[in-house]
Order: sequence, then structure tokens, then C-alpha cells
Amino acid sequence: MNKSESKYFNTALRMDEALIALLEEKDLGYITVKEICRQAGVNRSTFYLHYETIADLVDEALEMINRRFLSYFPQQEEDVLGNLGSRNRDELVLVTREYLLPYLRFIRDNKKVYRAAFRNPGSMGANARYRELKQRILGPILERFEIPAARRPYYIAYYIEGIAAIVKEWLRQDCADEVEMIADIIESSVRPRDGSHEK
Repeated sequence: MNKSESKYFNTALRMDEALIALLEEKDLGYITVKEICRQAGVNRSTFYLHYETIADLVDEALEMINRRFLSYFPQQEEDVLGNLGSRNRDELVLVTREYLLPYLRFIRDNKKVYRAAFRNPGSMGANARYRELKQRILGPILERFEIPAARRPYYIAYYIEGIAAIVKEWLRQDCADEVEMIADIIESSVRPRDGSHEK
């Protein structure tokens, strides 16, 4: 990357971060180009050099967030999932620490993004973010449990919404509790244990 590309990238990154900070305070429909420029420390002509509309900036910010998110999951999908068809049913759970710990670390390290996503779920593509989880992990496990296809969306909704509720509460507390504790809470909600993890 040469110097001008680096400057262009850094300016775009500042605008991404400015949008995320503003989304934490208000809905997307009320955010103006002027506010984004003021927050990012750039002028309007710089904004329009990079984007035609705020929607273009939203798309770029989501792409940046997704790249950042994937970097928290070092394992290949096959390593995490293993061979679902050959695993015993009692080894299969919809949510495990393999996914939870990196996911929760990402949330803790990107609190502003998640507060903005909960405040503006449509504009931040929250449903799209869960699409991969539904298709690649939850769907195949429910199929392995022989849950009828018509019932699967309800099971998936239950798990996704339940985890989201715990994450929202954690964010309300500024992620003060340890990642491992939140993972324990989510795991015990999915697969109740004898209480040995409670402290």
C-alpha cells in the first residue's frame, strides 16, 4: 500500500468509526453527512470522494466489522464443526465455547459496534450477521437431531434471541463481567448442568 492509498484507507476508517459512534447515539435515519464529517474530522468533499451516500458508508462499515469479526475465529470451519454425521448426539449442542469465547471477546472489544447494532438492527445488518451461524452451524445440528424442517426456524429463533438477550444485558453492564462467566451462563442456558460452574 503506497502513501496515498494508506491515507485514503485511514480516512475511510475514521468515517467508519464516526458512523458507528453516531449510531450508538441515534437512529441511522437521523444521521447527516455533516455529523459524520464533524465526528471523523473531515470535510464534506472528502466524504463524497469516498461515498455517494450514507448507505455506501454503512455497507463499508459492515464489511469492516465482518472482517474484524472473522479474525477472532482462527479455526477453520471444519475444525470447529468436525464431522456432524459421525458425532454422537450427546456431543452435539447448538452453542459451545469454541464459538462463544471468540464471539464474546469480539463483543467486548467492539462494544460500540454492538450497542449500535442493538439500537439499529436493520441498518447494521444484524440479521445478516446471524445468517452464517444459522446455515452453517445451527441448521446442520438440528438436522442431525432429526428436528423436522418446519420446526427448525423456531428453535433457531429461540437460541439466537436468548443469546442476544444475555449479550444486551452484558453490554448494559459495560461488559464488566469476564468473558468466561458469560460463556458459562449461555452454555448453562442451552444445556443445564448441576450448577458446578456457578460461583
